Amino acid sequence: MASSDTSGTIFPSPSFNAEVEAERLREAMKGIGTDEAPIVDILTGISNGQRQELKVQYKTMFGKDLTEDMESELTGNFENSILALLDQSVVYLARQLRRAMKGLGTDESVLVEIICTRNNLELLELKETYNKEFKRDLEKDVRSETSGHFQRLLISLLQCNRDDSETVDQDLAMKEADDLMKAGVQQWGTDESVFNKIFATRSPPQLRATFEAYKELSGKDIISAIKSEMSGDLKSGYVAVAESIMDRPSYYAGRLYKSMKGLGTDDDTLIRIIVSRSEIDLADIKERFLIIYSQTLADFVKDDTSGDYQRVMLAIVK
Repeated sequence: MASSDTSGTIFPSPSFNAEVEAERLREAMKGIGTDEAPIVDILTGISNGQRQELKVQYKTMFGKDLTEDMESELTGNFENSILALLDQSVVYLARQLRRAMKGLGTDESVLVEIICTRNNLELLELKETYNKEFKRDLEKDVRSETSGHFQRLLISLLQCNRDDSETVDQDLAMKEADDLMKAGVQQWGTDESVFNKIFATRSPPQLRATFEAYKELSGKDIISAIKSEMSGDLKSGYVAVAESIMDRPSYYAGRLYKSMKGLGTDDDTLIRIIVSRSEIDLADIKERFLIIYSQTLADFVKDDTSGDYQRVMLAIVK
């Protein structure tokens, strides 16, 4: 059952016993072949905090690392989804960011999805974890992997300095809606620095008021304006900030839809969103998905996955 303050699909198990579950996992991996079913049942039936306890208990009982055992027993997307569940949530996201920037080329969509949708505290924790895990500075890595106005937006957000008060100044909302119009639709080209300043500094309630005022003044919603004014990664970044401030579950529903529609599946995105939102707002994301796309998230997942990978994804989506 969901607790009143969360809209996830995974909750702490009241009957969790680390010793019993560690024994069951060892049993599932012993000998030739692996029994995948109990692995899925155990790891999707407990919270991330309980999984961390389980990892410690497993190592205490068997002198082996649970993650390493899983890596040697499992393969493909099933392995990736199980390892994602076993990671501490913030460590998992830090790893995703590092992976997006490592080696040749950068996966900017991962930077957008993780950095542009999180609040000050979440980003602060992410920066600290990134530094601890990789002995690297997240801001420096982002700076070296991106450029131009897109880089500026990400660096601004990584200052973790967004106003977080709940009060709304309606006059300021009207003024800044007007500023955004003048910086965009009312001039040749776009003055991105005006967008950057407002989007990266104002509190979510203040930005919501500004977006409403923008619609009143221009007759156009802010997302449509961004899409017609900007392109590429910069457009994705601003859309992510605006959508996650107005309706975060809809933003993630859209990302999930894109990861599965058409030929082929973006499994990395599918796993990342389903696992990372499982204890936060996956129930809300499912609801929005059904409203927007007239099909359940579970059905979409079922059509795009198979085998044990499908089993674990559906166990989380529920």
